[in-house]
Amino acid sequence: MIDAAGLGKAYLIYAKPQDRLKQMLFRHKRYYTEYWAVQNVDIRIGRGETVGIVGRNGSGKSTLLQMIAGTLTPNSGTLNVTGRVAPLLELGAGFNPEFTGRENVRLSAAILGLSNAQIDEREPAILDFAGIGDFVDQPVKTYSSGMYARLAFAVAAHVDADILIVDEILAVGDAAFTQKCMRFIHRFKEHGTILFVSHDTGSVNALCDRAIWMENGQVRAEGDARDISLAYQASLHGEIDGRSFSITGRRRDMPRQRQDVRHEMISGSTKRNEIEVFEFDPNAPAYGAGGGQIESVEIADLAGHRLGVVEGGTEVRLTIRAVAREPMKHPILGFHLKNRLGQEIFGDNTYLDHAANPLMLEASEMVEAQFTFQMPYLAEGDYSLSAAFASGSQIDHVQHHWLDDALLFRCEGGHVRLGQIGIPMHSINLHKLNGTPA
Repeated sequence: MIDAAGLGKAYLIYAKPQDRLKQMLFRHKRYYTEYWAVQNVDIRIGRGETVGIVGRNGSGKSTLLQMIAGTLTPNSGTLNVTGRVAPLLELGAGFNPEFTGRENVRLSAAILGLSNAQIDEREPAILDFAGIGDFVDQPVKTYSSGMYARLAFAVAAHVDADILIVDEILAVGDAAFTQKCMRFIHRFKEHGTILFVSHDTGSVNALCDRAIWMENGQVRAEGDARDISLAYQASLHGEIDGRSFSITGRRRDMPRQRQDVRHEMISGSTKRNEIEVFEFDPNAPAYGAGGGQIESVEIADLAGHRLGVVEGGTEVRLTIRAVAREPMKHPILGFHLKNRLGQEIFGDNTYLDHAANPLMLEASEMVEAQFTFQMPYLAEGDYSLSAAFASGSQIDHVQHHWLDDALLFRCEGGHVRLGQIGIPMHSINLHKLNGTPA
């Protein structure tokens, strides 16, 4: 669907306004300097793929997408795009601020290739999807950023596109509309190609098959979405902390099932929420400044017996042990439980409980964190737990060791059908109220 080779886009920078005129008159001499926003990019994206693009501001992501969308012309290389492209690049792109929302719907739909008859047929559905009410007949220059996003996405969702380009536009919508857009994107994935740009690596992991990391206008890395997200996060932490971060470890496949000694008892009920816990993997993918290292992560019962199978709704204790490689003040240990798409389900850390009385660690000293909680009921599927060892505060900290997929979980069944988790209930009552009918 998208095939680019040696793709590049340069902007001409003039030091003075009169240099533009000189350049027009004296073409044999340069009165400008070149700034390459994108250079030497080679990408191939197939039908039905969802590809995330990550990178810092100014890395060339938006320029690359604008060339794919056809709103910018490359200066070098070749680019072939097959099919109708619906770009959601920036708020109000292609909108006339003096036109009403309704008029801009018709204008944008026409630009994207719909006939007048198709626009007439789909206009009610587009306006219903946007959900901006009477504002649809007001000039869009009076719209908020969220209303721009609603209208632009509603048009893109109804033009039978083959390729959908989404560039951070969902960041300005309200929660309800964002959920509506995400439902559409998941449906679109079944038949279309998506390019998705976001600074939220969790969203990239949840939506994308693979990812491209842009830096300084070039592709720094390309591959599995989770691996690229981890490398990008490590780079960001290194930029904040001013340290050199290394990425280590390898991602493992979900191990084969092994039965706990209580397996038959736990599986006695068809609705029993059985969560299998696999061995701690010290060689899981990781990054960090190296000031400390996580030594072990385990799930146990309240008596301290390590568990191979956890039942949803029971109290468990998660223990994380780490060793300091250098003196540090205020060590923080924490965790995140994620589903197979990389979406964070829940997590916590030790910071708030010890903010008033921080620990001090010397080199080679061990530290242990215990989190005791009631295990929620999980939906059927595979999960992973990431553990982290940092020092400082929640806002300003050094990430010494982030261990992705330190523990793997598999949930074979249960009663959770809506949402990601079920909350253990203290009581659920249903009774009829006697008296006069309401």
